[in-house]
Amino acid sequence: MGSYAGFDIVPRLTKGVVDQHNWERLLKTIRERYQNDDQVEAKPNYIAFKSNPDLLLPLECHKFLRFGATIPNEDSSGLRNYIDTVTRVASGWFGSRVRDWDEGEGVSGYYALNDFDEPEVPTTIAQFVLGIDPTRKLNLPLYEMKPVPGKGQGLMARFNIAKGQLIISEKPFFTASNATSAATIEKQISIELRKLPKDAQRQFLSLHNNFPGKKPFSGIVRTNALPCGPDSSIGGIYPTISRINHSCLPNAHNSWNSASGYENIYAVRFIAAGEEITIPYDHGGPSDERRRHLKDAFGFDCDCSICSRQPAELKQSDERRRQIQRLDGEIGNASRLMYSPGDCLKDCQALLQILEEEFDGSPGAHLARLYYDAFQICIVHGDQARARALAERSYKARLACEGENNPETKRIQKLMENPKTHASFGWSIKWKSLKNQVPRGLSSDEFEKWLWRQGK
Repeated sequence: MGSYAGFDIVPRLTKGVVDQHNWERLLKTIRERYQNDDQVEAKPNYIAFKSNPDLLLPLECHKFLRFGATIPNEDSSGLRNYIDTVTRVASGWFGSRVRDWDEGEGVSGYYALNDFDEPEVPTTIAQFVLGIDPTRKLNLPLYEMKPVPGKGQGLMARFNIAKGQLIISEKPFFTASNATSAATIEKQISIELRKLPKDAQRQFLSLHNNFPGKKPFSGIVRTNALPCGPDSSIGGIYPTISRINHSCLPNAHNSWNSASGYENIYAVRFIAAGEEITIPYDHGGPSDERRRHLKDAFGFDCDCSICSRQPAELKQSDERRRQIQRLDGEIGNASRLMYSPGDCLKDCQALLQILEEEFDGSPGAHLARLYYDAFQICIVHGDQARARALAERSYKARLACEGENNPETKRIQKLMENPKTHASFGWSIKWKSLKNQVPRGLSSDEFEKWLWRQGK
């Protein structure tokens, strides 16, 4: 006889870039930990623990079912130590999603065995023969440039693109300030343009100009520049990224990396092959505000999937957008954060639900910002446990839409690891807790209630 013990990951791991990224780091840690242990073997598609055939770690995270085995009363093979070590490593990368169990102590696994699906069958020859994603390993471009009716050129997905996948990374031809006059931009661009190779000059001049006239260069810049970071007055103009069209319900997110000087485009939801890749040019608000801004700033009338909805549906969307603006303002109220933090946290949870509804379950960068706002509310009042959990969520959301090398992603990761390094930590000790006091063994619903301080 013995005790059946191990861990599950709740919810199940997906094919998303965030889960796979963390899983690969887990595997790297395990390989390094057991590199001199002949009882742990790295196979082509998984890591095997010879002490029990059930102890397997697949290289693809979505194929992970659970890690567990029956530990005999006389554990001569060190089975318990393997399980405990891998559980600790998994907790380091997946945090509260790791649910450990030991039936000998009366704690059962989160999932029943019949909850597990059969392993997925590879869908391409490359996956079957090589065990790889061909678009990633063979460096095939995920997009192609094509004419889009009513929009000029646009980028279309060549393959299915997973949520969180980097679609394109590109350096700008040059940058320009939107605070500069058209005449100054015209002069600046004419100088910069001469420095470019002939093919790059042709690429720039082929970009659409919604503001034709005596200053064509400034018109191209005004039409195509993307801000180099949130609220930046500096914009970049790109050979390919500037071809990406707008949608008020985008499937991708544009992110400036100040360290590398590159603009990166990430998928914020699954994008099917043949679907147009879109990003947002606007700053939110109801449809009349968005359309007015887009017309003034870019010279086109938006007819995206939201703006072209039937009046009743558009009215509902507009109301959600107004609620998003209102709640965002309330959450950002410094006085309220200090003296009514519980109300601020409730607003964060309410905003989360509205964002999920308005953006069809893919709020993208909105999610990263929301969780960071909630993190700040908790850390200001000394609650390191909730702050850590919220920073983890913000980090994962940021990783999915901006990548691991983005300076902001790295900053959030450090706060996740040590919340009290935030400058506002300890202004109050109203909610004081330690970072390791995140409760374990809770159901998903129970954890959400704890996280948002429901019933407090």
